[in-house]
Amino acid sequence: MTTTPTVEELEAQERRLVFSQFTYDDAWALGSLLVELARERRAPVAIDIHRAGQQLFHAALPGSTPDNDAWIARKRRVVERYGSASYLVGARHRAKGTTFEASSRLDPDTYAAHGGSFPLTLEGTGVIGAITVSGLPQLEDHNLVIEALEHFLS
Repeated sequence: MTTTPTVEELEAQERRLVFSQFTYDDAWALGSLLVELARERRAPVAIDIHRAGQQLFHAALPGSTPDNDAWIARKRRVVERYGSASYLVGARHRAKGTTFEASSRLDPDTYAAHGGSFPLTLEGTGVIGAITVSGLPQLEDHNLVIEALEHFLS
């Protein structure tokens, strides 16, 4: 069983998982790595990489549905708005004894602070996009993205 990470642990992931560059080829390689990891687990996920408003990678694996694409869009919008992982944004609200839905005042049909979307951060620039997975429980979506980023950046 995976333990739930603290806000501090999630913030440390964001500080650590930073790119020196992020090209179209990097998006393809990172997305392909995520597909490989998901296939090994027979994970029924959809995977998306966006940079500066442009979709650079998308894959839907067996068992995923159009609903996963809707979740991807909602989670990605949280990253784009807050500049932090969707799971971290939700965790910050939970740490304050509330929920994102109750306290953000944002439409839950447009924004979802559920795990699975992580900022693509460029050294010296900041957040330039998001990498998102949908189809598993939210912590598993988040951890799959983290595993891929750690492998890719090592």
